[in-house]
Amino acid sequence: MRFFLTAPLFLILAAVAAIPLEDEWLASRWSPAALGLTHLITLGYLGQVMVGSLLQMLPVVIGSPVPAAMSVAGIAHAGLSLGALLLAAGLWQAVPWLIQAALALLAVALGVFLAAAAVSLLRARAANMILQPIRQAWLALLVTFGLGLYLGGGLAGAWPLIEMQALTQLHAAWGLLGWVLILVAGVAYHVVPMLQLTPPYPDGLMRWLTWLLLAALVLHALALLLPAAAATAMEWAAWLLAGATSAWYAVATLQIQRRRRRKLPDTTLYFWRFAMTSLLTCVGLAPLAVSGPEAWRDGLQVLLGIVFLLGFAVSVVAGMLYKIVPFLAWFHLQAQTQARAGTIPNMKDFMPEALAMRHLRLHVIGVLLLLPAPFLPAPLSAPGLVLLAASGWVQWQNLHRAKRLFDQYGGRLA
Repeated sequence: MRFFLTAPLFLILAAVAAIPLEDEWLASRWSPAALGLTHLITLGYLGQVMVGSLLQMLPVVIGSPVPAAMSVAGIAHAGLSLGALLLAAGLWQAVPWLIQAALALLAVALGVFLAAAAVSLLRARAANMILQPIRQAWLALLVTFGLGLYLGGGLAGAWPLIEMQALTQLHAAWGLLGWVLILVAGVAYHVVPMLQLTPPYPDGLMRWLTWLLLAALVLHALALLLPAAAATAMEWAAWLLAGATSAWYAVATLQIQRRRRRKLPDTTLYFWRFAMTSLLTCVGLAPLAVSGPEAWRDGLQVLLGIVFLLGFAVSVVAGMLYKIVPFLAWFHLQAQTQARAGTIPNMKDFMPEALAMRHLRLHVIGVLLLLPAPFLPAPLSAPGLVLLAASGWVQWQNLHRAKRLFDQYGGRLA
């Protein structure tokens, strides 16, 4: 639960920090401010939730416990939290010792998590569709982590950087399309039908989707070894494959959600629909961000980052938390207290729909207001950032309310 309660605080911090920066973060995705804010979201928000979720889910969905789970969770949480803060500050202010300290903390946190997760994944014998995507996401995180250490060390002056821009793009691709998208897709195979009461994903999609994304990332990496003309052709092939595969996943998710058995309003469903619409928007935006008019290109690249990180990734994670947290609270409370039915809160008690819907509205409106920000005077981004910070605060309150209710009925966090 500590991971889930910490994550919204990083979203609030990123939104509040961006307000006085004005056009510093909007000018280019390569600006120090943009890099700092990006890592607050990727490490501070997404990283916290994804690592925390995997530590909870691995024993359940693949039947293989994480060794020394409590110690791993403590080290990973502390290192991710402090490391993300120091890295964001170090990148923004270009302070080498802050970057060095951040890399040391993140190396311990992610190194311990990756090692423990590797043991769990190697022991797993579950013959289900979720095991391979989690292994692929683990590999993507390892590559992202290695590239991040190399790039961060170079920025901190530890060694000269070679092909910095190309490797930075590779780092972002493996982190966003590999670690984030592959993990989200793989976990969705299990949790979307179970928690959103939809039909299962098509067999062909579950068999091939994450392999195709991984193939696109490998093609992108191999392009670095080729002459310029061949490299450009291979990069386009990689991005076309990634775009088509992402669109396939988004459309398939929207289709099975339309056929769900339960037709009552559901906040998680709306978060996911917004996320899948954002992912489809990214597929359309990406070619323009790469080869659009020169005068618009920087703005389009920042816009692509906003739509993917806030529109897709944060939305899908936020929506899933509103299913995962109530389920875990109810499950652990029932197991720990041996309570009879009706004597402990149900899942809706832990997360009332009205409270989750308030978060959804603030989040969606905030993201929509930020879409034109890269092309407008900087002060006009403030309303969207304020609403984004407010959405993070409401999410934190909702999650904290669930924890209070869990504690009130005698629950203990293992």
